[in-house]
Parts: sequence; C-alpha cells; structure tokens
Amino acid sequence: MTDIRQPKYNLGLLVTPGETSTTTTSEQSASVFKSAAFLPKHGSFTPYSRTRTPGYTSSTSRIPGTISSTSRTPGVISSTSRTPACGSGYTRTPLSSVRRTGTSSILTSTSATPAQPQLSVIVESTSEIAITQLLETLLAVVDVVAIVEGRGQARGQIGMASIDLKKPELIVSQFSDSQAYVRVMTKLQILQPLEIIMPNTACESGNMTKMFKLISDHFQNTNIATVQRKYFNETKGLQYIKHLCVPEYKTVEMEVNAKYYCLATTAALLKYIEYIQNIVYAPNSLKIVFKGSEQTTMIVLSRFIDVDHLLSLTVQIPKQENIKTADSRITCVIYLKHTLELVEPLQAALKDSSNQLFKAYFTCLGDDRFGAMLEKLQTVIHADTRYQKGALNMRTQKCFAVKPNINGLLDVARRTYTEIVDDIAEMVKQLSEKYSLPLKISYNGTRGFFIQMYAGRDNSVSPADMPPVFVKVVRVKSTLNFTTPDLIKMNDRINESMNEIYLMTNIVINELMSEIRGQIGCLYKLTECVAVLDMLVSFAHACTLGEYVRPDFTDTLAIKQGRHPILEKISIELPVPNNTYASEDSNFIIITGPNMSGKSTYLKQVALLQIMAQLGSFVPAQYASFRIIDQLFTRIGFDDDIESNASTFMVEMKEVNYIVQNATDTSLIIIDELARGTSNEEGLSICYAVCEHLLSLKAFAFFATHFLQLTRLPEHYPNVENYCMEVQHNYTTSGGNNKVSYTHVLSKGCTQIKHYGIQLAETSTLPKSVTESAKQLAASLIKKEQVTTKESQELVKQKAVFKLGTRLIQAARNSRLDGPGLLSYMEALRGQYRAESQNHEE
Repeated sequence: MTDIRQPKYNLGLLVTPGETSTTTTSEQSASVFKSAAFLPKHGSFTPYSRTRTPGYTSSTSRIPGTISSTSRTPGVISSTSRTPACGSGYTRTPLSSVRRTGTSSILTSTSATPAQPQLSVIVESTSEIAITQLLETLLAVVDVVAIVEGRGQARGQIGMASIDLKKPELIVSQFSDSQAYVRVMTKLQILQPLEIIMPNTACESGNMTKMFKLISDHFQNTNIATVQRKYFNETKGLQYIKHLCVPEYKTVEMEVNAKYYCLATTAALLKYIEYIQNIVYAPNSLKIVFKGSEQTTMIVLSRFIDVDHLLSLTVQIPKQENIKTADSRITCVIYLKHTLELVEPLQAALKDSSNQLFKAYFTCLGDDRFGAMLEKLQTVIHADTRYQKGALNMRTQKCFAVKPNINGLLDVARRTYTEIVDDIAEMVKQLSEKYSLPLKISYNGTRGFFIQMYAGRDNSVSPADMPPVFVKVVRVKSTLNFTTPDLIKMNDRINESMNEIYLMTNIVINELMSEIRGQIGCLYKLTECVAVLDMLVSFAHACTLGEYVRPDFTDTLAIKQGRHPILEKISIELPVPNNTYASEDSNFIIITGPNMSGKSTYLKQVALLQIMAQLGSFVPAQYASFRIIDQLFTRIGFDDDIESNASTFMVEMKEVNYIVQNATDTSLIIIDELARGTSNEEGLSICYAVCEHLLSLKAFAFFATHFLQLTRLPEHYPNVENYCMEVQHNYTTSGGNNKVSYTHVLSKGCTQIKHYGIQLAETSTLPKSVTESAKQLAASLIKKEQVTTKESQELVKQKAVFKLGTRLIQAARNSRLDGPGLLSYMEALRGQYRAESQNHEE
C-alpha cells in the first residue's frame, strides 16, 4: 500500500517525451493506462515544459507521446483507451493509481518500474463495473483550456481558449476581470477542464501570480501545465484561426483580429495539443466561436479611427489641387470606407441590449445612409482597401485604392510602380548573392526603400567593412541601414510614379465624393455615438481592473477608503486611502498639516471622485455617496500671469473673487493655500473673511491652510470641522533630531506639529545654525501671540443640538432602514449627542 498524497507543486520540473512518471487522479478525473508497447511514439523534442510548484501531481501519464488523462493512439480522441480498429468499442485496461480522497474507500497499491507500470487497485464495497461506470462519467468532460493574463498596464486583461477533444469546437474569449478573478473562476467552473495551460512566467522561480495560485487552489484535481511564454503568440494564433476555421464561421476573424490575449491563448492551446496529444486538425475543419464574459455587452471600438477628423476631411474642399491635397483626399476615402464597414458590427453588438441609451444608438446606427455611402464607395474603391498601420502598408493601400479598369492611365502608372518595386527586390537579391550578405529590403517614409542587414553578435560587421557600392551606411541598434546609387535613382522613379497615381486617383475620388457628400449628415450622429461608447468602455475597463464601487447619490458626501484614481495607476506604491465626509451639519472642512503631508493630493482626489461619479463612472473606494453639484470651484497652485501683469497674489484674488461671486448652495469648493502671497496678517484676514462668506452658503467646501488660527472657526460656527494629515515623529540618535515621517492619513482634529516648515528645511542643505535660529525666533513669536480661549457651555450645547437636528433630517430624507434598524440608529444618535455634550463639559 502506498500513500499517494504528494506535494501539490513541483516547481522547475521539466518533463520531456522520454520521461515517465506515476500519476494520480482525483474524484473528478482518473487515468487509464495502456502498456508501453501500444503507445504512439514521439520522435521530436517538445518545446513545452511542464512546471509544477511543490506538491503538485499531474492527472496524466508522462509516457512518450501522451500527456492527457487518457491514453490515445494518433488521431483518435476518446475518453478511454482504444486501438485504431476499435471504432467506438471500449478496451478495458488496468486502472491507474487512483487518489484516495477524504471519504472514498478506493485505495491504491503501486508496484511499478519506469519501463512497465504494474498497477493494482483494491476496491472495498464497490464492484468493478460500478467503478468503470464512474470513471466513464468523470471522463465525459475533455476540455483543455489555455489562459493568459496581461502584464503591466494590461494587468486584468484575460485571454482564454478552450477546446473539447470530443468535438471540433474551439471557444476563444478575451475580457477584463477584477483582482478576485471572478469571471475566470466562473468560466473554469462551467468548463471543468481536464487540463489548464498557462505560461511558465505565471509560476517562475517559485513566485506564483495571484491568478495562478487562485486557480491551483480551487482546481486541485486539475492538471496545470505550463509552457514557455513565447508560444503565446498572437500572430500564430491568427494564422491558426484563418487556417483551421470552417468557412461558415469565418466572421470570427473580424471579432478576434485585435484581441492580443485571445489569439495568444489560441496559439498556445493548438500547439500544445499538436505536441502533447498528437492531434492536428485538418484545414477549414474547426468551428471557432468567440464568446465574451457572461451578462456583459462586448463593444469593440479600438478599430475606429478619429471620426471627428474624418468628418472634417470629408467636408473640406481645397482651393488648389496638388500632390498633398490628393494624398489627403485618398486617405480620407480609405478612412471613410474603413469606418463605414465597422458600423454594422457595432450595431450588432448593441442589438440585444436592454439599456435605453444603447437602444437609441442601435436605432441611430441603422440609418440607411451608412449603407448607401458604403455601396457607392464599393463601386469605385477596391474591396480589400482599408486602413492599415505602417508607412509602406498605407502607401500600398492608397496606390491600389481605386479598382482597375476605371481609369486606363491610372492602371498604366500602377503597373510602372509595381515593376520598379520588383526591380528593387531583384537588385537586392543579386547584391546579396554577389557579396554573400544577408540583405533585405526595408522602407520608411523619409528614406523610401533602403537595404537592411543584421549586424548583431552572430554577424558583427562594422560600417567600414561594407563594400564601397553601399553608401549612407548607418548603424541602428543591431542592424546596418544603407543604400546604393541605383537604389536612390529607383526611389526617385517610384516617387514620380506615385505622384502620377495620386493625381489620377484624386480625379476619380473627387467625382465619388461629390456623389456621397450629400449623405454625410449621418456621420455627425456616428461621431457622438462612438464618443459616448468609447467613454463608457473606458469606464467599464477602469472599474473592472480596479476595485471600484458604484456610487450612491444622496444629500451627503461620504467616501470610505477613497483613493486617488490617477495616482493609483501611475504610482509604484499604492496610494494611502482616506475617508471623506461632508453634510449640512459639517459642510466646511479645514485641513491642516505639514508640507508634503498630502493635503493637495487629498483635495484633488475629492474633486476627481466627484467628477467621476457625476460622469457615470464607478469610483475607487469601498463605499461612496455624493451630492449632485451644479458647479465645481478649485483654487489650487501658485502661478503668476505675465501676460496680464498679475502677480501670484493677484491671480489668487481674481480666482477667489470668481468663486465668491458664483458659488451656490449646491457647489463643491476646493481651496488650497489661499493668500500666501502677502503678509501673514493680511493673508489670515482675507482667509477668515472668505471662510465666513462661504459659511453663509450650504456649499461643501474643503479648505487647506497653514494658518492655524483658522482652526478656531468651529468655536463660532457649528458646521465647521477640523481635519489634519497625520505624521509620526522618529528620533534619530545620529543627528539627535526629531524627524517627521508622513503617513498621508487624514484624521479629525488640528495638527499638533509645530515648526514643521523649519523641520522640512532641516532636510535641505541649509546650515544648522540657520535652522536653530529660526526655531528660537518662531517659539518667541508664538509665545507672544498665544491666547487661551475656552468655549462657553451654551455654545457647546448649541453645537450639539445643531448636529443632532441635521442628522435627524438627513435620516428622514435618505434612510432605507427598517423599523428595528431605524430605532437602533436613533439610539446611537442619542448616545452620540450625550457623549459630545459630556466631553465638552469635562
């Protein structure tokens, strides 16, 4: 008897066709072995490595030529072992080592050698027929799945491809997922695959990615194979789809053409099946289907070009015709055809949507003018002409945009162009043979056609070593770029031919544009539709990849653990989340704290989250509630205006004046460091007066300042709250200084840090004598101005009553609590009111 519980992973294990190992299965899968004499041979070395982290055991037999949960002969796909002549009949063979589970009574006894496995099974209270039926049921699902996740900025983009080995159907997907990978896990739970293929970088050097660990933890009985990342190749994936897809499903090419991760998993999956399962599908035989994530609408906008720019090019008529305008006109027509061809797929994506906005856009995209314009374009423009990236590709598209036999002179010019290009190719081929150099043709918009040669480690050639026929030799990284006198002359001839082609093509296109220009009004609707959908797709992408929440809209601004949306994307370290609260009883927030503590970043965060919420986006927070505002006012920064001869202080006053004159009760006001461009007395006076004016409104205001005297405003106004950015003191024994470390956490109360500006100056190159003198002067000034004040008991009571009243009104307006919950909330309010009163009395 052998206990087959082994470590789950075995990192770094490389199994090639030629190695064998004993396998284990689970309650979901079991292995059926054939003797080595009947197994198919695999002559070549597989490029795949099967990586396991410590403790992982495969449910497949590693015998040359097979690596699945069943043994197969070449070209046979089944869930049991067969001989080539068996057809649909089953051949029972000894069961492989079956894993002992917590409640199962199936135990395993193994006595095997690598050459000839000899396995026996001990069955308690279960007949052999029942076990066979169970295994046949478990082996009914034969899905193999390949998964890859984007890296860097594309993290959260998931590509997935799955194929059922019992029927020729390949299902490919690409979608955005959250950090919990809910959609990935849901799809895998539905598929219940026998094997999952992932890139080896997902568990490289023992460091597992979050998705790899999550999949391995939840699918402990599924074989996870890793292959080299280079086999996740989108170009190969697209080639596979074009080569294997049946003609009836060829439209899938348009759906997956721009989906990198979807195509990458397709390449890895089919290559894996070819090497490991010995299965190669016949050309034009595979049903390939693209499926997005469940309960979502797939809107593809990446292939749309700038529709606004296209519309502008369409309506502009140049006064003078020349090569430049002809080139622009041809490009415009190609863009127009490319865009009109995308209207129908976009409309199809919105067809089944229940959203009213999408329904309206679906109706808008059904305008007959789109089809009429495309039909007229197709009578003149070649069917294969479309927008492509790359200077040479686009130049070729423009050259052959107009169909042949429309303009005879145009056909002659294009034939001349083609002959010159062929002559260039032949000349470079002859030069390569003559000098025994690996030469190839390249093209860019500046040099035209030129010759390129690899000159890296394997072929280190310096420009001085080149034959004299090659001129203008330039090294670019590991390649040498150069040309010849004959090639320069041919480029000139090509440019002359292209000019003739452009001018004659422009004549044809001018006639075409005059016919369709009366129908371009529908492009204005298309511009709006694409712009809004692009915005919504961006919102969906951002909230899917990040931990965003759907905001509520009430009469209170309440954000729990909010994060700066931009800083979260660009910062190496995650930003510190903070809470935000403003309501009618505390609508004016004063924020104090040292320099560099995060006050300005916090203010910008509040403004950005408010904008995102009102745009219709989710926001980065654990919970968010916003009051709909009519205007957002900000006074941030210290810039002068040379053009209007305005100093920094004057610019501040102009901006504050605009805020004071236009702010309403439903505005959001953000002010950072007001009146720092004048003396302390004047600056404090202006700040105090502006605060009192804004306090007369019900607008939500966030006011960051270094004037600590403003923190006494709550003594006179109950709707003012003091907050500060927390810091920590760290005493250093080397310098004997008490240094400040920033936590960037917002807390209630006033800052207790004194002379933080001087402490920050100490970190610079200022002499110590200067900073010590500054400390002494600051201490003496503060001592003279220090005034102790104490709130009266009556004022404390008024503030407590005011806060209690506004909270009761707020609960009456927005509460969704049931009877017991509301009663509990009222009890909490009463306790809070008593606590506030008692604290102030003490």
